Amino acid sequence: MAQSILGSSPVCKPEFPRSSASTSSVSGSKLNVSDIDRTQLGFLNSSKTNLPLRLKALSEGVGLVQETKETTPKFISKPDDTFSEMRNRFLSFKKHKYLENLECYKELAEAQAPKFLVISCADSRVCPSYILGFQPGEAFIVRNIANFVPPFENGPCETNAALEFSVNDLQVENILVTGHSCCGGIRALMSMDDEEKSSSFIKNWVKVGKAAKSTTKTIASNLTFDQQCKHCEKESINNSLLNLLTYPWIEKRVSKGLLSLHGGYYDFVECTYEKWTLDYQKKSQKQEIGGYAIKNREFWS
Repeated sequence: MAQSILGSSPVCKPEFPRSSASTSSVSGSKLNVSDIDRTQLGFLNSSKTNLPLRLKALSEGVGLVQETKETTPKFISKPDDTFSEMRNRFLSFKKHKYLENLECYKELAEAQAPKFLVISCADSRVCPSYILGFQPGEAFIVRNIANFVPPFENGPCETNAALEFSVNDLQVENILVTGHSCCGGIRALMSMDDEEKSSSFIKNWVKVGKAAKSTTKTIASNLTFDQQCKHCEKESINNSLLNLLTYPWIEKRVSKGLLSLHGGYYDFVECTYEKWTLDYQKKSQKQEIGGYAIKNREFWS
């Protein structure tokens, strides 16, 4: 099996049952992540001898057709446990959340007025609503690989379409770009050649973070590759915050104090969360490391 370009694997057991597991180890504060998680698709392969081909081989000559085995999916006869569990969770949600808060959900059916736009990684281990406790109607959430925000000049994409809607129509008051530890997208960015031409969707997407990679290579050149990746995970968040300011409607609302830009970093190995706010300085940004300033930094542990 080819290695995933994202290069990440789970280090904790997911809530849904799985048919295989990967292992990882923690040495001090350094995490060694295995190459790839080999998941299965809900069926088992079994091999059986193909008798007609064997007979054909005997009749046409030794070595012409070797013994051939065909693999046939052996479907599980009992109901899919994954969706049975999902069904139970949905019905539990309906009984204990939806029906007990029916008026709230009726109001949400009419309109939404979230205070937050959250831009998070698509990684299955870092669901922002689960981690930060957002309830329905509180946050408009966009998820993509490595929680990148492309600059305005890159042109239209799903992420900036969501930016336009949430800022101009929903008028959110806060944008939170939240990254995480062991990010496969950042690892892919740090591993690739900057001049590489590729048809890979992933490689072409993570190029959005090239500025963060360049800063990391300059500042953290003496660190190990894993340490550089962790540095870039945080640096790319700030790079995305600066990219947000390239959107005219975002810069306008930030300059008027109607919108605040925040960064967050979730370390799911240690279960800690860092939060900070971009200190906006119109046309003369205060120069700190990387050309930006931050304020209101907090560390939750």
